[in-house]
Amino acid sequence: MSEVLSSENIKKNSSVETVNKKRSQLAEVWRRLKKNNMAMAGLAILGVIILLAIFADVIAPYDSVAIKQNLKDRLQSPSGAHIFGTDEYGRDMFARLVHGARVSLQVGILAVGISIVIGGTLGAIAGYYGGKLDNVVMRIMDVFLAVPSILLAIAIVSALGPNLFNLMLAISISSVPGYARIVRASVISIRDQEFVEAAKAIGADDFRIIFKHIIPNSLAPVIVQGTLGVAGAILSTAGLSFIGLGIQPPAPEWGAMLSGGRQYLRYAPHVTTIPGIAIVITILALNLVGDGLRDALDPRLKS
Repeated sequence: MSEVLSSENIKKNSSVETVNKKRSQLAEVWRRLKKNNMAMAGLAILGVIILLAIFADVIAPYDSVAIKQNLKDRLQSPSGAHIFGTDEYGRDMFARLVHGARVSLQVGILAVGISIVIGGTLGAIAGYYGGKLDNVVMRIMDVFLAVPSILLAIAIVSALGPNLFNLMLAISISSVPGYARIVRASVISIRDQEFVEAAKAIGADDFRIIFKHIIPNSLAPVIVQGTLGVAGAILSTAGLSFIGLGIQPPAPEWGAMLSGGRQYLRYAPHVTTIPGIAIVITILALNLVGDGLRDALDPRLKS
């Protein structure tokens, strides 16, 4: 009886130690991230943009402000009534920016999430098993990498049609090879370490070893690349919408707003410059956070 109790106590203590270790690692990463002033500034800006996107319907009702046309107020300069002015159809620019932030963040986050799941799984399997399977998977990834990502996205959207789902699908597919290569490189460096050998020795199957032990220890470079990937996905979304293959009118999207206002650039520059500035600020914030996470998660910088 005492032996059973002692074994249960050992298990409880080991689980508590594991939880405390994970918490201490997260606390250490957060402590080091807080020391990076630029990363914290990017995080603050990103937090504001996310809050605006979440409460977009409260800040500016979609049907009555963001897409309702009012031609008598078209192309008004920024004023008290319209802080960012109005566009070529008299719609409030601030309302369209706020709702456009929701679209851009949604596409960016979901597209990168799909890319990480698919690419990470393929990269982990290829790196763990190696041999012919690794060669086949990575050669397929090389074929996708040989095609410029924006060109591949244009081809997919053109074939499937321009809408929100197809846009996310196109951007995610074009980003899969990059994540597959990153995860594969991490898995190759981890698969022969002692904790993996110990998991094999106690009879753990390959599925458990890959998804329970190897992938969690390969996430640091994926998190960093994913943060930067969201910025790239937002930029790709704006680019595709600019050429008419993204979100379709009258739905607000930053790239489509740029495209619609370019012919009024001379006498109503706010129609183009304001969504352009929004894209620049968002991409800059994401890049600052990504750089900060890279430094915080780099084990060589712990000292």
